[in-house]
Amino acid sequence: MQRILIIGATRGIGNALAQEFVTRGWHVTGTARKQAGTPLHAIQDEHPAAVDIVQVDINMPEQISALHDRLRDRRFDILLVNAGTSNANQSETIAETTAEEFSRVMVTNALSPMQAVEALAELVTPEGTISVMSSGQGSITENTRGGREVYRGSKAALNQYMRCYAIRTRGARPMLLIAPGWIQTELGGAEARYTLAESAPKLVDLLLAQKGRPGLRFEDRDGRAVAW
Repeated sequence: MQRILIIGATRGIGNALAQEFVTRGWHVTGTARKQAGTPLHAIQDEHPAAVDIVQVDINMPEQISALHDRLRDRRFDILLVNAGTSNANQSETIAETTAEEFSRVMVTNALSPMQAVEALAELVTPEGTISVMSSGQGSITENTRGGREVYRGSKAALNQYMRCYAIRTRGARPMLLIAPGWIQTELGGAEARYTLAESAPKLVDLLLAQKGRPGLRFEDRDGRAVAW
């Protein structure tokens, strides 16, 4: 049985991917901030042999370290770090946001995901994929409309740090930054273009397509390269 470790699997895209991987016969180890009552726990109730849940807050480095220690004897075919938030007022400019709000978004969207990658990479098989959920709004080249400045900046930072990580580790394994598109989640909102039901299979296909392709890529839901 192939295995995936999903950091942030209780709701939204992370939860939909957990369900899709289980449906395809994979074993899922997913993290949750709550001990019970999440959609991930519901999946575990239906597939107890295929789902493990570990309580982790990605913004607590000591909890990521403890997760590594707990899983040190396991190996995964895919690591997916799925974390994302936005500032409360998404229309505010970088000049208008507070230092506290800026720090909160940057820690959740850039610092914590990269620290999770650094801490957990050795749990991934040498040919396995390390993947991080980014956004097309992190593309500098494709930013022709502006807006959502704090969120855009955090995802651009994430992309840059992942690029640094790939260079430092010599890109010896498949690595992927995912631009999933505008999806109907708590973060994306009800007006988003895509549903979770139609997005999850595409994103799983994208992850599976990385096998045997060493190096870092920034790709959208259809496997097309996204400009940095």
